[in-house]
Amino acid sequence: MNKKVVVFSQLDDAIIQRLQADYEVVLINPKHGDVNAQIRQHAQDADGMIGVGRLLNADNLATAQQLKIISSVSVGYDNYDLAYLNQQKIWLSHTPHVLTESTADLAFTLLMTAARKAAYLDQWTKQGNWTRTVAKAQFGQDIFGKTLGIIGLGHIGTAVARRGFHGFNMNILYHNRHEKLELAQPLNATYCSLNALLQQSDFVVLAVDLNSQSKALIGVDQLQQMQSHAVLVNISRGSVVDESALIEALKQNKIFAAGLDVYAKEPLSSSELFTLDNVVTLPHVGSATAETRQKMAELAYRNLVDALEGRTPTYLVNPSFC
Repeated sequence: MNKKVVVFSQLDDAIIQRLQADYEVVLINPKHGDVNAQIRQHAQDADGMIGVGRLLNADNLATAQQLKIISSVSVGYDNYDLAYLNQQKIWLSHTPHVLTESTADLAFTLLMTAARKAAYLDQWTKQGNWTRTVAKAQFGQDIFGKTLGIIGLGHIGTAVARRGFHGFNMNILYHNRHEKLELAQPLNATYCSLNALLQQSDFVVLAVDLNSQSKALIGVDQLQQMQSHAVLVNISRGSVVDESALIEALKQNKIFAAGLDVYAKEPLSSSELFTLDNVVTLPHVGSATAETRQKMAELAYRNLVDALEGRTPTYLVNPSFC
């Protein structure tokens, strides 16, 4: 009997077809009723699962009897109850590195769009307001030669810093749990405390993992530390920022602007953020290019198949019981 794979979110058709050639494949479909009920039903005899964007925990995985691996088509894994997976000896794999450059590109897109008021001015122009030379209210600010603060100097944070250093002659500051001299030295980046980074940076980019230390890392006190002309960019996870505090800071012009790709609740259909001219809001598209999403799906496929065929996947989040 073929091993069973549960696909719990949208996945590239070509990948699904490759899976169907070798395994019994079940596609979870919201149109067929309660998603968690479907997962509970099909997890009980599943050998593997693949997808992204679903909360998977003891509630919907309790029926699983022989589940070997959950292959996530993502870098972040905060949607998965890792403690429960470890307890049940279920591998969790992810897809790091392949989305680094795409996500760093988006960070700079947000930074530049917010700094130059590009999204606001696009709408302002289309609404027929360009009847004379623009006034101070439409002015943005320069990026070249400014100070860029990176919170989280991992692969993505380093890629953002490279763009700032080499492309815009920016002074690079970084805050991390530990100094990373091997990454920082080629960029002439200076390690500093969180408060010092916030106080000195013209642009602050959040590129940290979501964990107990980083949740609500940026709140009222931290926003007050920032300069009034500063721009905050979040490409990490929404819960790293206290959204209500950020909204108030933007409304009161405590900071110049924000560029957001992530939110505490996703998808987000309505928010006070959407009413503000000094925030750029994108729908979590850091890795959303055709090339990168294909690479992520391919890597998730390889992780899944390796586990099902008795091999150790390359990118395991929890390799302790290999």
